This record gives sequence, structure tokens and C-alpha cells, in this order.
Amino acid sequence: MSDKKTFYITTPIYYPSDKLHIGHAYTTVAADAMARFKRLTGYDVMFLTGTDEHGQKIERLAREKGVTPKEYVDNIVAGIKELWKLMDISYDDFIRTTEERHEKVVQKIFKKLYDQGDIYKGEYQGWYCTPCESFWTERQLVDGKCPDCGRKVELVKEEAYFFKLSKYQQQLIEYIESHDEFIQPPSRKNEMLNNFLRPGLEDLCVSRTSFKWGIPVPFDDKHVVYVWIDALSNYITALGYMTDADEKYRKYWPADVHLVGKEIVRFHTIIWPIMLMALGEPLPKQVFGHGWLVLEGGKMSKSKGNVVDPVVLVERYGVDAIRYFLLREVPFGADGVFSNEALLNRINSDLVNDLGNLVNRTIAMVDRYFDGLIPQPAQLEDVDMELRQLAVSIPSRVEQLMDRFEFSNALAEIWKLIGRANKYIDETTPWVLAKDPSKRSRLGTVLYNLSECLRMISVLVSPFMTRTPGKICQQLGIRDESLTTWDSLAEFGKLPPGTRVQRGEVIFPRLDVEKELKELEEIQQRAKQASQSNSETHTAAKEEARAADGAVQQERQDDCQQKQEANQISIDDFAKLDLRVARVVSAEAVEKSNKLLKLTLEVGGETRQVVSGIAKYYTPEQLVGKKVILVANLKPAKLMGIVSEGMILAATDDKGNLALLTVDHDIASGSKIS
Repeated sequence: MSDKKTFYITTPIYYPSDKLHIGHAYTTVAADAMARFKRLTGYDVMFLTGTDEHGQKIERLAREKGVTPKEYVDNIVAGIKELWKLMDISYDDFIRTTEERHEKVVQKIFKKLYDQGDIYKGEYQGWYCTPCESFWTERQLVDGKCPDCGRKVELVKEEAYFFKLSKYQQQLIEYIESHDEFIQPPSRKNEMLNNFLRPGLEDLCVSRTSFKWGIPVPFDDKHVVYVWIDALSNYITALGYMTDADEKYRKYWPADVHLVGKEIVRFHTIIWPIMLMALGEPLPKQVFGHGWLVLEGGKMSKSKGNVVDPVVLVERYGVDAIRYFLLREVPFGADGVFSNEALLNRINSDLVNDLGNLVNRTIAMVDRYFDGLIPQPAQLEDVDMELRQLAVSIPSRVEQLMDRFEFSNALAEIWKLIGRANKYIDETTPWVLAKDPSKRSRLGTVLYNLSECLRMISVLVSPFMTRTPGKICQQLGIRDESLTTWDSLAEFGKLPPGTRVQRGEVIFPRLDVEKELKELEEIQQRAKQASQSNSETHTAAKEEARAADGAVQQERQDDCQQKQEANQISIDDFAKLDLRVARVVSAEAVEKSNKLLKLTLEVGGETRQVVSGIAKYYTPEQLVGKKVILVANLKPAKLMGIVSEGMILAATDDKGNLALLTVDHDIASGSKIS
């Protein structure tokens, strides 16, 4: 076993989709940069990614396409692996939840939890979001829809096995409160404690009977293991947990960090830790929930036709430009906005003007003034010492920032050296020194310092940009691998004088931003049209398949009729509702939410506080004075930690438009609606 320090980093295993956009690449590129950095600084690294391939949605999509679920996911997984290859993702293992090594251990985990009484059989009735594969309680819904994706949910009732989350609730609260580093950034910690744990956990449904595409429960094959017990276990099944070959588990677990998008922090900081507590295993050291990379105007969406294809961008501008932009543009942890214009401007500014220009000027001057041989430095002046001191101070600052996942700030530190080196050229004016033979020694010192800075820069950027360091080293004539290690940055002056440089092509060609924006827009429009055409073809194929399968069609019609009948209510049921006219006294935005507004309502002589998900449709100022309809006898619920005492009614159409139901001004607040 290696005596190196170990570092285990994971990304979430991606749900198979036939269109991964640039936002999906964001998490994995960040994880890859960290894995490369840790390897560079002497760690024994395990970097895991993969695909989560079970569930009702996959089963439905495969049926619609006329293939088996396994055939469906095999095709998509091949595309995901090709994308990671294109993005230079250096994962050490890629796990698929359909692999035998995973399925067998998930069954062992389920059986162990059942045998010790942490899983029990019952009946589940709740609201289910198929796209998110998540169950929600009535109080967790936002305007009757999934609080994560905003789409419709369906009421599901079936026999199921449950996991006793509530049993471990207090234990997890105490752990989180005593381990500040466990959930990062801190805002995610507060959200989990205040919105989910302290209000109280309900036991978790961990099996399904309404579909078959999943891992069978080992002692009850009518059930399949529900997605989160299945998917979350990958972090230890990939290491050989509960097998005879568990060397990797003993070596790498607990994970140093699970890197996840903020939308799945809840699963990784509540369900997963409680699973591990129940199994008697250590918890991961940290879960880091980063923000979203979104387009101006909203999240990237295949249905909206605004997906940014990373393949197009990489093929057009190179993988290093895209990796650099993703890691530099947005502080990791916060939401960021992607735009083609921001990408192109960042390439021209940082990569062309700063780094590319420094390489081109330095190599050209060594080639011109010293016949391509890196000169011997001589006596140093203050300006030389300043540059050298900055160069040797950068690595330690980068390490500190990387340990906090501050990728953008780490790159900003490296760019301080690049900027200082460019300024150094302007200060020392080597082209002027070259005209005076008596200044040749001074010229040699200047060009040596610049060449050595380039060597150090090539090492510093190597975790972030995978191709550029090799190109810089090739032009500097570096063949000794010891000059490309992190340890080689400890002192200035490692580059041997007399090394022959080799002028090469410009590393980053300048872009015509207006021309590129126009061409990217045309590419996106063509892709959107193709997507719409494919969607129409797919819809036609679905209808044909449904018509051909009369039994399935009849079953669905019967199911629809049953649901309609189940949804019908009597006049007595309606009488249970207490609908009242309420006047909006004040309204304000809910902190850290772009959906919710907190309203103070006058209901006759009473004042009520209601939280409503209408912030996208109304400003607080528009609401004050309106008379709305309140469901006054709805059980109070907490949204974002705020108690909501009822619900105001609104209408929505198929296009997503929303309008509040209001009454005439001559109706007094508190009036009953019957």
C-alpha cells in the first residue's frame, strides 16, 4: 500500500441524458482540476465519476424508443465517456449502477439495514416527481409542484419499504453542528439544518413496485431498490465495500469530498450520511455544493432549445480555453452566468493578451537575441528580485486557495505572475537593451527571468489547463520531467541556461468576437431546429407505438379514468374548505429564494403571514392593496424556514403564465367565499 497521503474525490453519478450541456461539464471539470492538483502536490488520488442508470424515467423512455432499458443507457453512457475524454477528465474509475459489482453490494446494504430494523415494510402515499425521481410531502410542494424543478407531480400510492431517517435525525444534527467543514459552503449547511433537519424528518421510501428497472430487493423481488439508496451507495461500492476485495475502501474511505450541484445537496448531506451512520461507517469529510452555471434568462434546457453544447465549444476553441473559462469566470459555490460573449472576451483577454502574448514575446526574443539558447543570468537588480519573489510566493497561495475550492481565485493568483511578467518586459525594454552591446549581460538576465517564469507558470496552470503546459515546455525546450513538478517551484532558477527554445505556433490565436458570436448563434439555431424536428419525429413514433400496443393504451385509459374518479369530490368535501377574502398589507422577497414572497394579509380583524411562490410573476409593490383569495384552514407549513399560515389561490395556463385570483374592492376582507 502506498505511503502517500490519499485524496478521494467524487462527482455525482450523472443520470443518463442524450444531451449533456456545458453546465454538466462544470462539476466534472472542477473535480478533475482538483484531482490533478492533488496528484501534482504529491497525493495518491482516487477520482470517481459515473452514471446512475435505474428508475422509472429510464424505463419509460426506453419503452417509447422500442429498446430495452439497458440498450438505452448503454448508448448514452458511451456518449458521456466520449465527452469526458474530450474534456480531458482524468477519472480513476467510472462506475455504472447497472454493473454487477454495484448491484450485488446494494442488495447487501439493503439486507443489512432491513435485518437490523432500520428498513421496514409499509404503504407509501405521496407526491412523486418523475424527472427528479423524488418524493415530496404536501407541505414541501411549491404551488402544488416539485420544489426542485417546478414541474407537475403525481400522487403515488403503493406498498413500499421505508428507511428510518427519523431515528438518526438528532445524531446527524449534532454531527453537522460539531463539524463545520462537513457541508460547504456554509449557506448550504444552514439550509439543510433549518429547512429539513430541525423541522423534522419523515422516514424515506426506499423501494418501488410500480416499475421493474432497478435492483431487486433481495428478499422481496416484487420490489426494486429506490434510486437514492441505489445511487448514493456508488461512492463505496466502487471501492469494493462489503466484498473480499475491499483494499480501496480501507485505503480511500472516508471520501475527502463529494463535489455536487446545489440541487442534490439534500440527498448527500441527509440521506447519505444517515445511511452510513446506520451501516456503522464513517461519514465523508466534506460535501461541497456548488452553484449552477446558467444562461442569461434561466437554466439551460433541452426543451427550451438553449443548450450549450460543450463539444462544439471545445472543437472550436480548444479544451483548455473551455476548462479555463469554467474555472475562472465564476467563484465556485456561487451561481454563475454563461454567455458566448463572456467566453470569447475571457479568451482574448486572459489567454491571448496575457498568457499567449507572454509566451510569444519571450520565446521570440530568446530566439532572436541569443540564437535560440536560454541565456545565463548575471547580476540581479531590484526589479528582477521583485519578479522572482512574486514567482516563488504564488505556489503556497494557490495551495491555500485550492484547499478551499477557490478555483477562480487560484487562477487569479497565477495571473498575477503572468501580468507582472508582461509588465516586467515593458519595464526592462529588452529590445532597447539589445541595441547596446554593453547591455548584453543585462539582456540575458531579463530573458532568463522571463523564461523561468514561463516554466513555473506551465506547472501552476497544469491542473486547470491540460494541453497548454506541454506546449509551453516544448517551446522552452524542456525535456527533463523534474522541471515540471510542484516541488520544482520551491526556488527560482531551475531552468538550465543553454537550453534551446523552439518557436512554435501561437498558443491562443486572437478571436474576432463579433464574427464568432454570429457563427455560434447560427450553430445554436441549427441545433434548435434539429432538436425540434427530432422531437416531432419522436412524438409521432410514440403515438404509433401506443396505437400498436392496444393493451397498454387501454390500461392507461382505465388508469386515467380511475384517477379522474378518485379526484372527484362531493359538496361536503368542498364545504370543508374555508375560503376567505384577504387584503395584502405588505409583501417582501424571501432571502435566498428567487421564487418566494412573504405576504402579510388582513383577514377581517386577523393578520396572517403567507409564503407564496409568485416572485417571478409579481413584485412586492404590485401586491400591496390587492384582495386575494385565501385558503384559511390549510395546515401551517414552513417554507425556507418561514411559517406560512394558509395559501393564496392563483391560476396557471399551459404556457406557464400565472395570475392571482382577486375580488372586487367593495368586498370586505375576511368575507367567506361559498
